[in-house]
Order: sequence, then C-alpha cells, then structure tokens
Amino acid sequence: MSLMPLITPEMKPRSVEPAIRFDDLTLGYNGHAAIHHLGGTLARGTLTAVVGPNGSGKSTLIKGIVGLLKPFGGSCKVTEGQTIAWLPQQSELDRSFPARVRDLVALGLWQLRGLLGRHRPEDRKRIADALTSVGLDGFENRPLDSLSGGQLQRALFARVVVQDADLILLDEPFNAVDEKTIRELIALIHGWHAEGRTVITVVHDLDLVRASFPEALLLARRPIAWGPTAEVVTSENMQRSRQFQEAWDDGAPWCAPEPHSHAGQAA
Repeated sequence: MSLMPLITPEMKPRSVEPAIRFDDLTLGYNGHAAIHHLGGTLARGTLTAVVGPNGSGKSTLIKGIVGLLKPFGGSCKVTEGQTIAWLPQQSELDRSFPARVRDLVALGLWQLRGLLGRHRPEDRKRIADALTSVGLDGFENRPLDSLSGGQLQRALFARVVVQDADLILLDEPFNAVDEKTIRELIALIHGWHAEGRTVITVVHDLDLVRASFPEALLLARRPIAWGPTAEVVTSENMQRSRQFQEAWDDGAPWCAPEPHSHAGQAA
C-alpha cells in the first residue's frame, strides 16, 4: 500500500503576513529524523492544533520553532520582530525544585528584567493579575510541589500571560487536567486568538480540536494534511497517519520530499 501524504484542497494563499515559514524542514535527535520535509507558511493571528499519533513529531516541531533543535535540513524561520512564549510539557519540569508559584510566573519577565533583575511594583501587579486570570488568586506563595496537575498547568499559563508574546506555543497543555480547567484554558487561548496573537497547540483530544481549533496540522513524521480543521481531522486522514507512522523504519535513509500544500501556501 502506498502511504503518500494526503494533499489538502488547493486554496488561494492568505494575503497576510506570515508568522512562521517552513522550508523543507527536517528535525530530529541524535541523527534520527523525527519530522521530514515540512514546508509551508503559518499566517499571523492563526489558531492551530498540531495533531498526530504518538511519536509523530509534534513536540519536536514545537522545539524546532523555539530554537531548541537545529534542523537536519531545510529551515524554520520565525518572522523577525515577534516575541515567543513557550509552555513545555509538565513532564519536562522538575516539580521538586524549591520554588513558589510566583517565582515560576515571574520567570516570564526574564526578557524584560533579566534572570536576576529586581521586580518593580508594576511587575508584581502583572504577576498578580496573571494569576487572577487563570484562577489562582491567593496561590502566590504556594510551593510548586504542593500543586495539583491542573493548578500547575494554570501557573504555567500565567507565566505565558505575563510574557505578553506575539507567538504562543503550547505543548500538550491539557494533559492530566480536569474538564473545568480545560474549558477555562481554552477560553484563555481563544482570548489570545481574538487579540491577534498566533497560537500553536499540541493536542491529543480530537473532539476538542474539532470544537475549539479552526486550523490543524496533522503529522506522522511527515505532514499528512494542513488546513481547516474540518478538512484535516477526518477519519480517512487519521487512518493514513496511523498507517504511515506504523510503516516507518527508523533505520531507513532519509526519504525524498513529496509535495503537500495547505491553506496558507500556494499550490
């Protein structure tokens, strides 16, 4: 069976400024590629879910955009002048570190004040307002290791709030979070989108993607489909992504690029 990436329907390119441009991007770890041949443009102000099977390269893509991973090939270019906020997976955090909630949130100000800079009264108000916006009033002095998974995720969102960034990257922000917290975090994300910020979110719950994210990128080591969520998150596309992922040989040489298009890219 041929496992060719599914090409999304041709559409006219957007006439807005790009937030990120991918040019035949290949990313990976220790000499093994996790994403092959991603090409296209993500427009500013879009709200996009990154979906796909486990191990399909979703978190790898986020780290490539942030700059933690250098491309094996091709490029990932964030449009100059944009500020970036990144919310990593909780599993990448050391919750035993002796820090308080306000210390975690204050890290969002490091580009403004430096890691060791003194916080001003306006900074303390900014931190307090951010905690209020995520429902953590009165949690400023709570140690991180005393928080539930949902409370920690709210604190991480508060850190993003204080960063006031143009481009927001969220890696699996809804894992181990109750439904009430998910609804409130989705409302916060929609608020960022309404403000014209660009938001990219790794999401596993496809029902949540269909309900809350207007655009989606489906990965299975390669881009399978990219565009309006209703056209990307389909049973046929998901089956193709699973087949492509299962057929992948980690020891195989790099493959040649195959054409794909999406709503933000001319065909």
